Amino acid sequence: MFQAIVIGGGHAGVEAALSLARRNLKTLLVTGNIKMISAMSCNPSIGGPAKGILVREIDALGGEMGKVTDQTFLQMKMLNYSKGPAVRALRAQADKILYPRKMQEILLSQANLTIKEAYVSQLLITDQLVSGIQLESGEQIQAGCVIVTTGTYMEGAILVGATKTSSGPDKQKPSIGLSTQLRELGIPTFRLKTGTPPRIKKDTIDYSKMELAPGDGNKYHFSFDDSFFVPIEKEWPCYLIHTAEQTHKIIHANLRKSAMYSGLVKGVGPRYCPSIEDKLVRFSDKERHQLFIEPESQFLDEVYLQGFSTSMPHDVQEEMVHSLPGLEHAVIAKYAYAIEYDAIHPTDLWPTLESKRVKHLFFAGQVNGTSGYEEAAAQGLMAGINAGNQLLQLEPFILRRDEAYIGVLIDDLVTKGTEEPYRMLTSRAEFRLLLRHDNADLRLSEYGHQLGLISQQRYDYFTKKKVQIEQEISRLRNHYLLPNPDTNKRLLQAGFGEIKDKTPYFDLLKRPEVEYIPMMSFLEDTTVTSLEVCEQVEISVKYEGYIKKALVEAQKSIKEEKILIPVDIDYSQLKNLALEARSKLQKIRPLTIGQASRISGVNPSDVQTILVYMRSIKAK
Repeated sequence: MFQAIVIGGGHAGVEAALSLARRNLKTLLVTGNIKMISAMSCNPSIGGPAKGILVREIDALGGEMGKVTDQTFLQMKMLNYSKGPAVRALRAQADKILYPRKMQEILLSQANLTIKEAYVSQLLITDQLVSGIQLESGEQIQAGCVIVTTGTYMEGAILVGATKTSSGPDKQKPSIGLSTQLRELGIPTFRLKTGTPPRIKKDTIDYSKMELAPGDGNKYHFSFDDSFFVPIEKEWPCYLIHTAEQTHKIIHANLRKSAMYSGLVKGVGPRYCPSIEDKLVRFSDKERHQLFIEPESQFLDEVYLQGFSTSMPHDVQEEMVHSLPGLEHAVIAKYAYAIEYDAIHPTDLWPTLESKRVKHLFFAGQVNGTSGYEEAAAQGLMAGINAGNQLLQLEPFILRRDEAYIGVLIDDLVTKGTEEPYRMLTSRAEFRLLLRHDNADLRLSEYGHQLGLISQQRYDYFTKKKVQIEQEISRLRNHYLLPNPDTNKRLLQAGFGEIKDKTPYFDLLKRPEVEYIPMMSFLEDTTVTSLEVCEQVEISVKYEGYIKKALVEAQKSIKEEKILIPVDIDYSQLKNLALEARSKLQKIRPLTIGQASRISGVNPSDVQTILVYMRSIKAK
């Protein structure tokens, strides 16, 4: 008997399975095709605004996505660098062949982990408690908990023009039957849609008509274990083009042939990654839309046409592609398509990602209504951790909104729900200055170590870095520059400006024109050598006031998170609640006052009603 079973080998499934196995829990990963484990069926990119920070957080907690990306990327760049540390994030173009190959090697060599190639027909459930799975072959496998990470496979259907074909991504067999059972168990499902653009043969492209879009020439890595990286000179270029007037004419003339506008599509598509035909309809005032030509793999003779997702018939896709600059004679290697699939309403889950209706049953990834590899991997890691904690009889592991983007992601899902594929955005995090790319390890590595997912060697390196940062900031506070002619001359030469009074280095660094590394030449006995430490010192000093303000606001939120609400509270007995609030509170059953206050339709007066009711119970 296994202790845990993970259904699905996508980005959620692999993180869930690894987190369980690495805590010495006997784990089974069931997937329809071992060669499709960690497959990148859409764009082989990892990261982006906010999503890149998710990957750093996954790594800080002991997950695998960041490490594998560092070993297999084709290009990496830092986004939003000029806009400040709160919105900076890495984005890498991964190698579509190498990434899954490397992840599969890791899984296949992982102790306590068994991988079985099969399809699950149903869950084994008795008295609202999951006890295992049944395969299509009829074989039953027992386990203490089950994590469902079926991605876009559950009742999957490929849509192109007027045709609809039962299928998962990349012509893989879909998962049939689980949706029906979930609905019978009282777990409602709904249809979502996503899509992918055409792939173009590389040697049929005229790159002279395109704008080069290289990496930014710096050595970056997602993982805080920076022993893996691709040399800058081996990075691959991307290219930028824009849609043409003719492209728009072709799309408008054939709009009703698109599966999306013919009535064939029933699911809701992603708002922040729409198909090209949807862009033209929704943003009709735009004369053109940017597209990127991105490499998929060093082993493939094809590129990815980023921003050109469509469900048009193949002949129309040919016209559309040939209307683009540099693609007049391009050969389409793979046609674009849309895919519909079943997802569950994430408000049916506790913040641990365990089902509210079936004990020991967890859900993670796109089955919870999200989009993207990064959101899936983050959920998989958290579901795996909490399933492990349940098996080990430990307390649930729930990250707050001020601790991690992962905390924002899961809280948004289970508290607010979603009606479209959810995408992590910087704007969703009210404490984004605290949840930066650069400090993910400082926020989360302690947790990773406590959970047994961070090695002692890596934890020792982390604690050394943390001490270095604290010592250097203290040194800057307690060492001073004197306003003598020699000092001011050197300051002017460095472009820093003169000082008139005795000035701590800490205050000098607060000046907008002063950077920490050039300033180090003024310091004696400088021992800081790590660029990451330098970055932390500079951000901590320059943004000290803003960070303190954010921490004060976070403390208010933390107080509300500490006020627990009884799970079995009967909201129908609270007479002063608004009707909408009563309905949503009864459905979502928030665990804390903080969570209750974030439910759409629950007003401050409703929160006060709950508090009064809880005090009355306590007084009895």
